Amino acid sequence: MTTLAAPAPANRTLAAAGAILIYAMMIGFTDNFVQTIARDGGLWQFHATRTAMALALLGLAAAPLRLRLRPRNWRAVAFRSLVHGSGMVVYFGCLAFLPVAVVAAGLFTAPIFVLLISRFAFGMHIGPYRILAVAVGFLGAMLVLGPDSGMAVGPATVLPVVAGVLYALGNIATRQWCAGESAETMLAGFFAALGAYGLLGLAVLALWQPEAPAGAEGFILRGAVWPTPSFLLWTFVQAAGSLVGVGMMVKAYQMAEASRVAVFEYVILPASAFWTWALWGEVLSMRAMAGMVLIFAAGLIIAVRGR
Repeated sequence: MTTLAAPAPANRTLAAAGAILIYAMMIGFTDNFVQTIARDGGLWQFHATRTAMALALLGLAAAPLRLRLRPRNWRAVAFRSLVHGSGMVVYFGCLAFLPVAVVAAGLFTAPIFVLLISRFAFGMHIGPYRILAVAVGFLGAMLVLGPDSGMAVGPATVLPVVAGVLYALGNIATRQWCAGESAETMLAGFFAALGAYGLLGLAVLALWQPEAPAGAEGFILRGAVWPTPSFLLWTFVQAAGSLVGVGMMVKAYQMAEASRVAVFEYVILPASAFWTWALWGEVLSMRAMAGMVLIFAAGLIIAVRGR
């Protein structure tokens, strides 16, 4: 008797796009206050504190909302959490010695790697429209971010691309291996991985005890310090906002193929720019606005073709 393989879940591309939009607006808002956090605390204490707050919020919401936190496949969730967490640690670590534009541009190579991994590792068909959308979106990201093209290429400038590869691999794992997991399960795993990295970093700095510069410049080298009210407030905002935002991102990757959803993540750039203007009054250049038009066009191509 022949056993038929279970059909792949249908792609709900427009619903995934809506979830990514919520994610982008939440993360775009909270990330505008990372500089405020960096003035008073360190990267590793931030990760550890944010994880404690996020897991506490998840624990409080678990019973009334009937959340399922226990993984069905421990290995798959652990792998995804480790890969995504590692990508974010590399991303934040690069901010200590590279311009933000270069680091962010490296991370936004992720959709290209999603396409490559989906095609060559899983044999998925990638149509010309999705390839075009990724190219258009990536060009838009370059215009918005404006990385310094005169920077010498070396190990330091390659690391943000490594973060992009890890981020892409984690997004593929969400759909391929964790489709049966709840969003809250993967949220808990993601924050647990970052919290573990935070505790490890604090332990290393306690033994190493380097001299950290004052203010935001000492973010990556600063060990455990007594938290200020400002640090606790904005770290809590980060924890709560990340729970909602990353939860929406996880749901998006469960609702459609990673190669479809990845392009929508470019919307985080205009979302961040909107909050920068709304909160601090900074106005975009014409070059940046042109880039955002391309980003919107990339998402529109995927949405229309996805239906």
